[in-house]
Amino acid sequence: MLPLLPLLTACGGHQEEHEEHDQGRYAATSAFLADTVMDQAYVCQIHSVQHIEVRALEEGYLQDILVDEGQHVKEGQLMFRIRPVLYQAEVQKAAAEAEFAEIEYRNTKALADSNVVSPNELAMAKAQYNKATAELAAAQAHLGFTEIRASFDGIVGRFHVRKGSLLDEGELLTELSDNSSMWVYFNVPEAEYLDYRRNEQAENGTKVRLMLADTEIFDQVGEITAIESDFNNKTGNIAFRATFSNPKGILRHGQTGNIIMRSHLHNVLLIPQKATFEVLDHRYVFLIDKQDTLRQTRIEIGGELPHIFVVNKGLTKEDRFLLEGIRKVKDGQKVEPLLIAPDSVIKHLDLYAE
Repeated sequence: MLPLLPLLTACGGHQEEHEEHDQGRYAATSAFLADTVMDQAYVCQIHSVQHIEVRALEEGYLQDILVDEGQHVKEGQLMFRIRPVLYQAEVQKAAAEAEFAEIEYRNTKALADSNVVSPNELAMAKAQYNKATAELAAAQAHLGFTEIRASFDGIVGRFHVRKGSLLDEGELLTELSDNSSMWVYFNVPEAEYLDYRRNEQAENGTKVRLMLADTEIFDQVGEITAIESDFNNKTGNIAFRATFSNPKGILRHGQTGNIIMRSHLHNVLLIPQKATFEVLDHRYVFLIDKQDTLRQTRIEIGGELPHIFVVNKGLTKEDRFLLEGIRKVKDGQKVEPLLIAPDSVIKHLDLYAE
């Protein structure tokens, strides 16, 4: 947390300024050049590090559902069972054929050892035995597919089928999410990406915070762990990924929020928000020229802090602008400015800065 700058003056200063207004004098100042920090918010999507679809590996009737929606399951835990009668019969048939082939092979080998049959006949018997063994293994695998188990520790999603459903091979049963860690994706404009890279933050695991939908800040600090390879040509953005630990399980797959990433700004112009006014979605100030005449001037805002705007364009450090009474004057009006040092003005505001 950044230190709070001291207040500029006591309350009596405002009374003096109002008295000056009555006399045709208006408080004025210039922009304050300083280093500061700014928290930038980015809309984000929250995803489980592991989130998979659980599908039927064989066709058949769904005999048992052994878990519930939202339940925590362990790796290897049985979740669904497809009626296995047909597959059990196939295993028994394949086992019998493998046993018969094994007997044939042993008998042929005994005859070959006595030179009664040729080596080719022994090789054929061996091949038949190997084939029968492989078919048994395949039948056992199909039988194993009738039991669907959790691939990892996670949370069961919504069921897409019910007990007794006739399933096709590959039919979606539910989803399984590992929420111990979460990947949070957010899009960053190209200019901000370049600034990020120039500051050499990308390799340092930049720390970020997560604001949830209820505006509360998530109690774990995340860090940027990946940046997508390509920019989106339609939006001019590139996707960043931050990783958050989720020990209490508060975060779930599919949530939304805002990533808060802190930017360090160097030698930027700061002006009080109260010195600006808005016209048709653009910000303006009243500049005071050398003849003490007001000139309505458009400025470009590069960021916002409490009571402060960061100005990118439209002002220089030497420009004077009206601080008070902007609703009482008009463009082209001549005024008698009462200049206040910019550092004093900034200290008067409730501003956090470095």
